[in-house]
Amino acid sequence: MARVPSAVVAATGLVGGYGVARRTGKRQLGGAVLAVAGAAAAQQWRTRAGGRAAGALTAAYVAAFAGSHPLAKKVGAWPSVLGVAGAVAVASWAVADRKAA
Repeated sequence: MARVPSAVVAATGLVGGYGVARRTGKRQLGGAVLAVAGAAAAQQWRTRAGGRAAGALTAAYVAAFAGSHPLAKKVGAWPSVLGVAGAVAVASWAVADRKAA
């Protein structure tokens, strides 16, 4: 089975969570997607980079989610979500995926 980089899992959680919430009109469903992907990414981060790195990346994931809301007021919803997802993906790759490759 091919390994999915944690950067992809984290970015997909942020983008997918927003997409599901927007498409269905159910914020809780989008939140569930966000949470499941975040938990999966956190497990990968812990395995690949250790507990401290996983804690920091999890904090970045949550901060990206929270920060996307005020950013969306300035640049729009999709650009905001894509921007924070890209930032989390880059951080995830730099801290956890690059070492595992």
